[in-house]
Amino acid sequence: MIHTLHRVTAFSIVGPYRLRVGFRDGLVREIDFTPVLGGSLFGPLRDETLFNRVRLDPEVHTLVWPNGADFDPATLHDWPDVLPALAERARTWAMNDPGTRSANGTDERPVSEAAEASNNWSEGKGSKSVR
Repeated sequence: MIHTLHRVTAFSIVGPYRLRVGFRDGLVREIDFTPVLGGSLFGPLRDETLFNRVRLDPEVHTLVWPNGADFDPATLHDWPDVLPALAERARTWAMNDPGTRSANGTDERPVSEAAEASNNWSEGKGSKSVR
């Protein structure tokens, strides 16, 4: 089985949470990161100032952010194929991370998800006992 090693060679910011990414094999892809900005690692990138501090790491040949967030170059290369699963994981990260809150302290989840989480917590389903 042959596994292609993808490398990011260039990028540019083209809009809010959107990057144009170039790869060693010549592919250029425009990626909207909005659907995956959830959880404790990627959630902080919803701050556009932090998101725009992205850089290309010359050792690992991928995009990295100052908070330690990064994406495997293969994930970026195959973004349309991996996005549905990655976006679903991001929703799970956001639901399971109490730190996934907006700057004004409100829950960023859809109302139905936030209400369900609140109900689970008040019914004891989301609590852990400490002894």
